[in-house]
Amino acid sequence: MGNVAAFFDIDGTLFRNSLMIEHFKKMIRYEVIDPSVWYGRLRDSYSEWEKRYGYFDDYMDELVKVYVKELKGINKSYIEFIASQVININWDKVYRYTRARIKWHKEKGHMIFFISGAPDFLVEKMAEKYQVTAFRATRYIVDENNNFTGEVVSMWDSENKQKAVKELVEQYKVDLKASFSYGDTNGDLSMLKIVGNPVAVNPIKKLLMAIKQDEELYKKTTIIVERKDLIYELTPSVNLIDLE
Repeated sequence: MGNVAAFFDIDGTLFRNSLMIEHFKKMIRYEVIDPSVWYGRLRDSYSEWEKRYGYFDDYMDELVKVYVKELKGINKSYIEFIASQVININWDKVYRYTRARIKWHKEKGHMIFFISGAPDFLVEKMAEKYQVTAFRATRYIVDENNNFTGEVVSMWDSENKQKAVKELVEQYKVDLKASFSYGDTNGDLSMLKIVGNPVAVNPIKKLLMAIKQDEELYKKTTIIVERKDLIYELTPSVNLIDLE
């Protein structure tokens, strides 16, 4: 038998918002990024999401493109300073359920891994706060002068998260059948499929539909929804109300 591990996505699964969004807003506040970028390119898509006419994934896709472009040429030291502030302010603004699960896994002696599409310089600091075994995140490449090149090695899609999990499994001798994973979007689908104990936390519609369409995954998945001070455990067969 190998080691038991728990693989956690961060944004929307542990953290109640997006680390990248918080970092982006802070850089605008410090005028590292021109405030006109928000008003000119992102305000409308955010407004659509906030009013629930649009989708969060659409807003995030647009924000990621702008974020990566705006970081190009900025020295990592500036980014690291602001990243530290973001984590110090936000690290414990998390869901009660996943905070409790991290504590439970530690008490059981399980390994804990963060697998996140958020930037590596943010996830690294979040991992330090929670003292996890290891992490994998989207890598933002820097040049010989420590300036961001505008190139990234992404970790927000299902395929790359699966590769990251497999690398950690091999490195840390993980028993996948006995292990756990926690995610909220389709980017976490492979991470949920690969373990014996998958948990979908506040899943988006696409993820829930994917679970319902996979017989094996359907049978073993726990669905958790946390709202206000209540935590609901649902079956994957929960009916969806489609207002479109």
